[in-house]
Amino acid sequence: MFTKEFKQAIQELPSAEKDKLIFRLLRRDLDLANRLHFELVDVETVEEKRNTFEKEMFTKIKHYSERFYSVGYLLQDTRFMSGEITNHVKITKDKFGEITLNTKMLIQLLTLNNDKIQQQTYSKSYTLCIYVIARAFKILLLIKAIDEDYFIDFKEDLSQLGKLIGQNPMLMRTAINNGLDVNWLLSGEIPENIVAMHKEIRANGFLK
Repeated sequence: MFTKEFKQAIQELPSAEKDKLIFRLLRRDLDLANRLHFELVDVETVEEKRNTFEKEMFTKIKHYSERFYSVGYLLQDTRFMSGEITNHVKITKDKFGEITLNTKMLIQLLTLNNDKIQQQTYSKSYTLCIYVIARAFKILLLIKAIDEDYFIDFKEDLSQLGKLIGQNPMLMRTAINNGLDVNWLLSGEIPENIVAMHKEIRANGFLK
């Protein structure tokens, strides 16, 4: 990305000039600033950050579930929550947490709102349903990408998510129509070629 000459020129800058440049760049890139703050200053570990985030996430999901207005607003709040998970991962590089937090987010969402979703027409619920199924597919892809030694840590949550999807005919219909086999969640057994399967499903216009 950068030439050898450019890197050398940066290294030869006076310390004071380097400091000015660093702070100027950090003001423009808050994600980088937050990540450096976590790595250099923060006293919490990744696990502690994840646990704190999880508690706050459950509180927020409970709050917006209690003030449920429509599936559209529910989807909007869920997407916001998903964005906060993404931000947590950017700051902490918590790949394990990316999986567990996304899974627990969907579990909490469906535990508190499955009945409300089913009370809507399929046309009104479709966008939320496709979001849940696409997110479940992403979770399986993330699990497949990490060390197999960690698979056992996710099986219980995956099974619970699979059961919640199975209890909702709208979600099951969406899963079937978009190539997600809920048995993968229930059993915790992910196909070896799931990456290729997902790519083909997307290429054929599904999961959208």
